[in-house]
Amino acid sequence: MAESSGLSIFRDIEELGNQSGSSLGSPRNQADSQGPGKRKREADVPTPMERFQLRYLWVTDLSTQSWCEQQMVYRKELPGFQSVEKAAVLDAGASIHRARELELHDLVSIHTSTKEDTWAVKLLNILSMVPTLQAGGTIREFPVFGEIEGVFLVGVIDELHYTSKGELELAELKTRKRPMMPLEAQKEKDRFQVSLYKCIFDAMVQGKVTSASLVHHMKLSPELLLGRQVQSHARQGGFRVKSFGDLLELTFLSLTLSDLPVIDSLKIEYSHQETNTMLGTEMVVCEEKKVRDKLRHYLEYWTGLREPQGVDVKEAWKCRMCDYAAICEWRQGGGPRTLSQGRRAKVTQ
Repeated sequence: MAESSGLSIFRDIEELGNQSGSSLGSPRNQADSQGPGKRKREADVPTPMERFQLRYLWVTDLSTQSWCEQQMVYRKELPGFQSVEKAAVLDAGASIHRARELELHDLVSIHTSTKEDTWAVKLLNILSMVPTLQAGGTIREFPVFGEIEGVFLVGVIDELHYTSKGELELAELKTRKRPMMPLEAQKEKDRFQVSLYKCIFDAMVQGKVTSASLVHHMKLSPELLLGRQVQSHARQGGFRVKSFGDLLELTFLSLTLSDLPVIDSLKIEYSHQETNTMLGTEMVVCEEKKVRDKLRHYLEYWTGLREPQGVDVKEAWKCRMCDYAAICEWRQGGGPRTLSQGRRAKVTQ
């Protein structure tokens, strides 16, 4: 078991809704992205980002999209439709992750009342973990964020540590209900997730993520004073800041001057939930071009360039374990929904 670093990791107890931040790449010109199967956006049709009122996407949303895009959309449209059994599996996995985090960090709850306070909690966690990583230690639950193709992405890395060769390694834990390794399709989903984490983290430590981009995407007010609890915990950590802008500047300065390396190695560990037995390990080679190409395809849905897609016929076996199989339009019709159907989905939510 890893030794405790003595860090206190903060959790906001009034998490606000999905907001969004940064700069890994340049937004594409939508007019230049038309290709087979794509359409020009109609002005009166909201994009999925607009329809679901999202300022950012979670990396886990995108990895779920790689499993079945239509399923991911139904989860957004019908959040209460999930089976009790599947919800229990997710809760068990979350509990295991929380227990692992407590091995290294104490958790401190902070009251937040603004989106600036909510983001301040993330920034304080980054500031508290960077020195540990600089000193060669292990950290867990490291927040990452950045912009790719004009869309802001947010995620949390399970663990970062150094190998015996001195390489920075990302370790992602996946818990499983059944005591066996996942099928290739599940592994591919997980590989995409950790590869995307690497792309975002690397951009953060290379100075490619900017505070201006975070403020722009998340609609934040740098001049806003931080809440009393946030300021108090910042002072306890040795950070004397009053406004969100002060903390923002300090965080990005810390990342820029940290000399942290990019991630060298990606590892996925699969564990059995009930027995906590390690089932196996998957080492991942990040092929950035393939990752970005796949990401662009997924973002075309979110930016309204195409309709959601279900699985191919060869992967129809996934439908047997899907909560939405009985109502799935892709499965029943063998193709994408029409624009008029998309409009009806918005009205009937």
